[in-house]
Amino acid sequence: TRLVLSGKANVFRGSFVFESPEYELLQDQEDLVHTGRLVPVYPTVDGFPQRTLRRLVKQALDAGISQIMEVLPEEVRHRVGLTGLQNAISQAHYPDTVADWTAARRRLAFDELLLLQLVVLSRKRHWQQENDGIALKVDEAALDGFLGSLPFELTKAQSKVLEEILSDIVEATPMSRLLQGDVGSGKTVVAAAALVIAALNGHQAALIAPTEILAEQHFLTLRRLLSGKPETDANHVALVGDGVLPRTIKVGLLLGSQTKKIKAEMHERISAGEIDVLIGTHALIQEGVEPPSLALAVVDEQHRFGVMQRASIRGKGRKPHLLAMSATPIPRSLALTVYGDLDVSVIDEIPPGRQPIKTRWLAPDKRDVAYEFVRKQVAEGRQAFIVCPLIEKSEALQTRSAVEEHQLLSTKVFPELNLELLHGRMKLREKESKMERFQAGDVNILVSTPVIEVGIDVPNATVMLVDGADRFGLAQLHQFRGRVGRGEHQSFCLLLADSPGEEARERLKLAERIDDGFELAEEDLRIRGPGDYMGTRQSGLPQLKVARITDHDILALARREATRMLDADPDLKRDEHRLLGDAVKRIADSLTDEMS
Repeated sequence: TRLVLSGKANVFRGSFVFESPEYELLQDQEDLVHTGRLVPVYPTVDGFPQRTLRRLVKQALDAGISQIMEVLPEEVRHRVGLTGLQNAISQAHYPDTVADWTAARRRLAFDELLLLQLVVLSRKRHWQQENDGIALKVDEAALDGFLGSLPFELTKAQSKVLEEILSDIVEATPMSRLLQGDVGSGKTVVAAAALVIAALNGHQAALIAPTEILAEQHFLTLRRLLSGKPETDANHVALVGDGVLPRTIKVGLLLGSQTKKIKAEMHERISAGEIDVLIGTHALIQEGVEPPSLALAVVDEQHRFGVMQRASIRGKGRKPHLLAMSATPIPRSLALTVYGDLDVSVIDEIPPGRQPIKTRWLAPDKRDVAYEFVRKQVAEGRQAFIVCPLIEKSEALQTRSAVEEHQLLSTKVFPELNLELLHGRMKLREKESKMERFQAGDVNILVSTPVIEVGIDVPNATVMLVDGADRFGLAQLHQFRGRVGRGEHQSFCLLLADSPGEEARERLKLAERIDDGFELAEEDLRIRGPGDYMGTRQSGLPQLKVARITDHDILALARREATRMLDADPDLKRDEHRLLGDAVKRIADSLTDEMS
């Protein structure tokens, strides 16, 4: 019998051998499948060895390749330099050369990214063609009064982004904008200005956060920005703006954890148009919450919301202006894909006076060194955060808990200092009181869960000690780091991890080396992949099978060609675009079905 053998050659007891070779019977056939060529390796399936999978796929290709229809117009293929679809599919499975496989992957990746770009750009164009939104008037004097009341001046980048937002909301075409900025760049102040403008126009505005903890923090931050000592009633409604704005406005907080009575009363006040600015999770723009004239919706931590949630917000009332914010810098490739239906504004400037934060990853045996460093900083008049992954000790997870650490630190490690404990299960008033004491300097060390991830601004705090740092992702570690470095003093971020795995070690090394949020985001994307990065699985868009989010050059080509195609044929009705148009419609219909 004539065989073709392929495998790793070695020497065993003085003889040449093949180690677990592939083999193939040679029966006057030139078209080898398992040997003598570049061979595909498929994801394993129970009961189907590679040989069986290859044989079945090869049979399917031979039988069906001629039935595959070309979806790209000839001029596009020629302009971009792409191989035909039949050839690409054939060479992707059984390439003649590595160059042929590379060309095949490029063609198939282009098709995937082109389809995604057609979907997001079509949605954006459809949105921009609608003129039934609410055109707001900007009261320049009121805006100047608000900005003048702040204890700081806006940076040039903040002012530029605010102008872009204001130029959008004065139009009847609803705004659809993504506001990006690194930690501490001042996105919240810009968003607050837009919320104030909407409220002073006699309409309602909403700020939507992905978690109740973040919603609470935005409520407290907005109160602080809009007036010195606002009062809050028992139902979490604050009257703010006295002496700062032409009239006071009501800011309400709506959470799922509130009592039925409080929620029912809040729903009534919202429906009556009594609440000017409503803050809560995305549930507040769903069941039973109907602001009579919602003019602006600000979505924080945009990466935790997807295409469907954005569409749901846009469908409220008279199609409110939408401002999506992300404190986690989004890689440009991801922004063009998952958020391609949004215009993008970037705050790329840190407020003056901020110092770079020195980050160090410490081994477990350096814990005492870290504590001594914290003590030294406090002795110099500074303050510190100590963050733990859990509220209370867990039998399942061997990591630090805030309650346990607060007890240990306050009695054994820092008995001479003032320590406070902060976590998400505390009532809003208790959290507010503790944070105010820390901000006033009455507390030396704040031991906390990730509740302090966003919205805390204490210029005198110079140390962020993250215990159990291996439990957090890069974006979250960067968020924690951004809580310090807000004053004139040199600040530090210490990362403690008792037993990090290989991937956690890589994250900690990156956090130590890179302090730029956008560069860190690109590295995070490289490590985790697009499927897991910032919730893109929940985006509502089809998952990529061949293309990678890091295919920057192919993505740029796909966006260019999608724009050119839609300029010439907005509804993709021409014969040469018909198959692409059908595919775009299928995706759009599936998104609509999922939303309903």
